[in-house]
Amino acid sequence: MKYPNANVFAAWFFMFQTLAMGWVAASGRVLLEMLGVPTVEGDIPGRIVGALLLLLIVYLVWHFMRGLPPQGKPEGNGFRMGHRLLLIGNVLAALLFVFHFFAAGIDGYNTHLVLNKFTTAFGYMAMGFFAIGFSLVYQSAMPQEEKNG
Repeated sequence: MKYPNANVFAAWFFMFQTLAMGWVAASGRVLLEMLGVPTVEGDIPGRIVGALLLLLIVYLVWHFMRGLPPQGKPEGNGFRMGHRLLLIGNVLAALLFVFHFFAAGIDGYNTHLVLNKFTTAFGYMAMGFFAIGFSLVYQSAMPQEEKNG
């Protein structure tokens, strides 16, 4: 893995974005309403502002903690596989995130329904990839068992 810290940073962002997508969009909408910008519930500007707020929160945690957990060891067991799984989770969560920006432009009801179901499934699969990937990266930092013989 060439940039493991960026991968973990993106995983934390997309994990919270996927878990609390509606709350993140609502917080962005509330901020826009407080600034006097009229918005509609579930609209794209609210989603963007909410995502930027979440990105700021994850960045501040990363900045003050000097990194985000788990901090694995590149030579440990499961480090590379864990980061690969995190990357897959990041891609799936990004597809879910981006879908909501283009969902309003999809005209066909059946097309919209199928894409909505697929991207929702991507969110569930991304959570599994995040859980297993974080577990493997964390495991790589544990003392490794030496082979005798």
